[in-house]
Amino acid sequence: MNPDTPVDVLNCLGQRCPLPVIALAKHLPTVPVGAVVRVLADDPAAAVDIPAWCRMRAQQYLGAASADGSPAFDVRRLT
Repeated sequence: MNPDTPVDVLNCLGQRCPLPVIALAKHLPTVPVGAVVRVLADDPAAAVDIPAWCRMRAQQYLGAASADGSPAFDVRRLT
């Protein structure tokens, strides 16, 4: 399996800032260190908030993706 393949998907579509980041913060500790979580989020602020949260929390932001046409953001758990 590709190490960049998400092990889980958080569906935050329709949620406004800061809810997608809060959901990511709550969910990330439930996946193994090194695993990738994909966050589906259509709030324009998510494109700024998720990378910023990763920098502040020492997690790896892998970049934006698309999941069936929905905006998505991939995050690797480092700690």
